[in-house]
Amino acid sequence: MTVGALALAVVAVSSSAPLIAFAAAPALAVAFWRNLLSVALLGPFSAVRRRAELRALTVGAGRREGLYCVLSGVALAAHFATWMPSAQLTSVAAATALGATQPVWQGLIARGQGRRLPPVVWAGIGVAVAGAVFATGADFAVSGRAFAGDLLAVAGGMFAAIYTAFGERARVSVSTATYTTVCYGVCSLILLVVCLAGGVRVTGFDGRTWLAILALVAGAQLLGHSMFNYALRRVSATTVSVLILLEAPGAALIGWVWLGQLPRPLALPGLALLLAGVVVVVLGASRRPAPALASASALAPPDATPHPTPR
Repeated sequence: MTVGALALAVVAVSSSAPLIAFAAAPALAVAFWRNLLSVALLGPFSAVRRRAELRALTVGAGRREGLYCVLSGVALAAHFATWMPSAQLTSVAAATALGATQPVWQGLIARGQGRRLPPVVWAGIGVAVAGAVFATGADFAVSGRAFAGDLLAVAGGMFAAIYTAFGERARVSVSTATYTTVCYGVCSLILLVVCLAGGVRVTGFDGRTWLAILALVAGAQLLGHSMFNYALRRVSATTVSVLILLEAPGAALIGWVWLGQLPRPLALPGLALLLAGVVVVVLGASRRPAPALASASALAPPDATPHPTPR
């Protein structure tokens, strides 16, 4: 059962970048709708079952946790606003692999907070950075558009780590349902404002685009992460963190079979090096637990397991 849940989760999250690339709509609009629809599904549950907790976030000592939930939503909006456009500018494989640098950024955040990192983590960071340089350099030599997508994907990984850091603070005392509802709500509101201010079209899409958006919500955003959280009750967070990285080759395979996309041959060694470095970071951090490095996902609140950053 657990193996099946993990396999389903990997397939679900691997479909994210291919679906974004397939959708005939601006990436920011897709990001807005996937978050708004997620809130529409989760909000009623929180409103009924977590009403007191939601109210507590606006008064007294709960305001601090409420602020962290809001800041997490802001960081998540920045993640979507950078990573999702990258999937339409560069290859699906490159966008997914470069976006998976989140644990590297988490390590740097931990160091900035005064935590000492094991030497093996620094080695993994160095390998991952070298891989990213090689991969983006290969794209720069061929296409300025792809290079811009690569940079956005790296930024997306950085904002995912910031989202995780704020989520860690918020979820010390806030339930997953409440945290997710507030976070996704803030994220969708910010993305709507950005779309309206930038003149980005948010309606009038064809049927296949709406199906892609619905698939993103049901698959990558809800089903995939739910299955990872289910599996985390039976296997270690480190194991799941490494398995989440299978999203990169999984997305590349789906992109090749479905969209006919192949990453540039010169970029492949860099992407492989990048993922190897991230694996070293995750495994190295697990030997010496540090809150910001415990997994490639947001840390667990008292009532839940880690919640992977949606992509």
